[in-house]
Amino acid sequence: MNNAKVFVLMAGLTALFGGVGALLGGQSGMVMALVFAAVMNVAMYWGSSTMVLRMYGARVVTAAEAPELYEMVDRLRQRAGLPMPVVAIAPHAQPNAFATGRNPEHAVVCVTAGLMDLVSREELEGVVAHELAHIRNRDMLLQTVTATMAGAISNLAHFGLFFGGRDDEDGSPAAALMMAILAPIAAMLIQFAISRQREFKADQVGAQISGRPLALASALARLENGARRIPMDVAPAVAPLAQVNPLAGMGGVSKLFSTHPPTEERIARLQALAA
Repeated sequence: MNNAKVFVLMAGLTALFGGVGALLGGQSGMVMALVFAAVMNVAMYWGSSTMVLRMYGARVVTAAEAPELYEMVDRLRQRAGLPMPVVAIAPHAQPNAFATGRNPEHAVVCVTAGLMDLVSREELEGVVAHELAHIRNRDMLLQTVTATMAGAISNLAHFGLFFGGRDDEDGSPAAALMMAILAPIAAMLIQFAISRQREFKADQVGAQISGRPLALASALARLENGARRIPMDVAPAVAPLAQVNPLAGMGGVSKLFSTHPPTEERIARLQALAA
């Protein structure tokens, strides 16, 4: 069901891109926007792990420096059928974790110092398993594809605003203007919706890897509470990678603009899975 929802959202994003391109830039403008966005995002994709670790202030650790954490990651990644990822620790008091890297062979699992100080061993296993699930599900690649599509739509919209849409008898200036304003917002909403679905999927697969869905549910509650109490100084661009929103979530309509689903719903799904 989760994969089907993501497929529908990706189809919607692709259709939106085609519609914007046809209305604002024609076929040539659509291709140029896609190429530009792809080049930017591929560069980000290949250098993502180094850049993300730097932005979180994280440090790569060895088995000698963090033996318990390293052993845990090694044991769980074997259950998941993954190569051994790089292990890192970020010096933040807020309990959180993230995974990055372009593929399973070049992946990083990072936890914060606050996480290791707060949660139990079983809860930490659940958190680590969630991040390994992101790696196994190749969510970093999916995020790159959706970011490419959303970026291309925004590029086309900017092209339409500053240089005008199609200049032919079939073109509608008013429709082009509305599309230029609304399309980037719609693309962003679809991109965020895909991200939320992948968090649900990582919870499910992570619970299967660790064999402890209730431990992951308990950890998520602690992480959410910690994120609300303890601020984290991190760039908004890399905040979506964290297991819970490190910039403190908001309710209401703003949920549409959240890259993370409500933690209460994630916990409820894990409890149902355990049952």
